[in-house]
Amino acid sequence: MKPAPFDYVRPDSLAEACKLLAGDDDARVIAGGQTLVPMLAMRLARPARLVDILRLPELAGIRKDSDSVVVGATTRQAQAERDPVIRASVPMLARVLPWVGHPPTRNRGTIGGSIANADPSAEIPLVAVTLGAEIVLATTAGPAAMPADEFFVGPMVTSINQGECVSAIRFPVWTHQRIGVGFFEVSARKSDFAFVAAAAQVALDEEERCLDVALGLGGVGDRPLRLDVSSLVGTRLDAKSAAQAVHAASVDLDAASDLHASASYRRRVATTLCLRALEQARADAAVRPALGAR
Repeated sequence: MKPAPFDYVRPDSLAEACKLLAGDDDARVIAGGQTLVPMLAMRLARPARLVDILRLPELAGIRKDSDSVVVGATTRQAQAERDPVIRASVPMLARVLPWVGHPPTRNRGTIGGSIANADPSAEIPLVAVTLGAEIVLATTAGPAAMPADEFFVGPMVTSINQGECVSAIRFPVWTHQRIGVGFFEVSARKSDFAFVAAAAQVALDEEERCLDVALGLGGVGDRPLRLDVSSLVGTRLDAKSAAQAVHAASVDLDAASDLHASASYRRRVATTLCLRALEQARADAAVRPALGAR
């Protein structure tokens, strides 16, 4: 099939892009196009106008602030995958990116595009929610920001209003010396969207006791979830403590059923993957004594 007719606009500034989006409730943003273009071809999406933001310099690049790493919305996924700042300061994102799509799609796909698309099975939104990232928005009134957990509302639904677009993602940087990450997912084929995915990041002290921990699930419900496993702080992340914390955090997990997997299957797999991710993160932190050595 071919797309339905649409107007194509390439604004010269971010302010102009927001103005165009605010003036047309049937306009859509396009950057990498790895999700939108197939939807257009199948006529699952029929916007009257596409606003191309890919070449806007305000939206590109990766930089480190005092306590965060800011990734511009149009930064290619492949660029972030290779970036030394991401590897050193946001190790969970570095671990997850090779699982996002395939090399050709990562060469075109953008970090902000994955966030804005809000697929509940996508890996980049999972990292954003798990780490407590902040989504920075461009609006007609100026920049705004909100926590990732509030940004994602449901499957392919976000808190973006008309006249707004994602401009950057601000990932927090952990300052502990011994940090490890773990990630596992189950999918039909490698690099397909996950039926269930679990991501963990832990920080250990010199005696290998947990100083901080973050654990998230993707693909289980209608959006990525961060689980409260704060009870693990102060423990050695042994199997018994981890199992108790994961069970308590996931006992009321609202899992979805579809053609790919039942809710009961997703709940069982979620528990297993969470435990594996925590163990991998603990082992990773134990052998990597300094964050700067990554």
